[in-house]
Amino acid sequence: MATPHRLVHPLGMVTLLGAACLVTSSAGALSVAAPLLPSVSATAAPPGSAVPVAAPPQPAGPQPGGLTAVAAAAPAELCNNLSVISSWSLSRRAAQLVAVPAAETDVAAAAPAVAAGAGGVVLYGSSAPANLGSQLGTLEAMDEGGLAPLVMTDEEGGGIQRMGNLVGSLPWPATMSATMTPAAVEQAAEQVAEAMVANGVTMDLAPVLDLASGPGPDATHIDGPRSFGTSPTTATTFGLAFAEGLEAGGVIPVVKHFPGEGSADGNTDDGPASTPPLATLESADLLPFEAAISAGLPAVMVGDASIPGLSQGPASLASAVITGLLRQRLGFEGLVLTDSLSADAVSDRGISVPEASVQAVAAGADMVLSNTTDPNTTFDQTVAALVTAVSDGEVPLMTLNTAVMQVLAAKGVDLCA
Repeated sequence: MATPHRLVHPLGMVTLLGAACLVTSSAGALSVAAPLLPSVSATAAPPGSAVPVAAPPQPAGPQPGGLTAVAAAAPAELCNNLSVISSWSLSRRAAQLVAVPAAETDVAAAAPAVAAGAGGVVLYGSSAPANLGSQLGTLEAMDEGGLAPLVMTDEEGGGIQRMGNLVGSLPWPATMSATMTPAAVEQAAEQVAEAMVANGVTMDLAPVLDLASGPGPDATHIDGPRSFGTSPTTATTFGLAFAEGLEAGGVIPVVKHFPGEGSADGNTDDGPASTPPLATLESADLLPFEAAISAGLPAVMVGDASIPGLSQGPASLASAVITGLLRQRLGFEGLVLTDSLSADAVSDRGISVPEASVQAVAAGADMVLSNTTDPNTTFDQTVAALVTAVSDGEVPLMTLNTAVMQVLAAKGVDLCA
């Protein structure tokens, strides 16, 4: 995972519109520098080439021989990620959508979920052990399907650094924008990213693109100094510099908390919260995210605050936010992650993590995050809930497949290689 590589995507043109995936016949190839992949789109191949657009029939269960045997069994001209994952069991596919939490001092605790195919691992803590990289290497090797999880954590700067003792200290984003140039921020983020990769972590749940100032983070204010400032120009300039530094260092940046929680009336970690109406967000808070999408950044985290006029509940569970606003209106084609679905903004509404995960995936999310006291049980329950939802038609099969392809694309995986 730590070594940059190139992905050849044999699907041809893939356009993502929320849950839908339209595949234009093509034997063309897309070469995208990994680990940064803003979409699973490809340019069409020369006329006359063809790849079947329909997924092969789905067998009742996993195929003998695992992923390698499945990929090898298909003729090269017919093989693509969709054709391979269509032969996986539903539970194998659902597992790729789940990021399981782990204390950075005890990453082995996530082994059961990783062995079952968890798509990601989220590290929590404030001081990582010196041998974190080797521990993560052992953990990643436990995936029986041969697909290492995305390993992610929060390295925002200031008081939100999970492994600052290993990667170096960064100021709060508000301090960065006040005391550093964008070039200096980019350079600092690149150095941190290189150290993250050296320690086995290749996704940063940062930068925060919310517009905020004042106190926090606390029960009332979600951001405070986590934000680069209240000006859309400042947040965009410094936020993108931070993200581009992460990219240069080999780490996937995840901009958050879409569509902007800086003006929310509470902290979603501590209870339900609401932002100003969408019309207000459009004039300021949404602008840094629009710029990030235009810049081709690869991943977006959707927040848990509700958006008056757009969602009655958490944005992370709302199709109007993910499919309607983020995908269709703004044209984002990269990886969509949820903010924590165990946050009080979700749980106080009586929605469990498995239930919330189903709602989020149905709304268009590709990967669901949470932080519970029994993460392996939560993982098992979430996978089971997603399988049931697909089997019952609550989540269309193509929605599941599209999300899996997004996760594989973020990992830089070509199942036919």
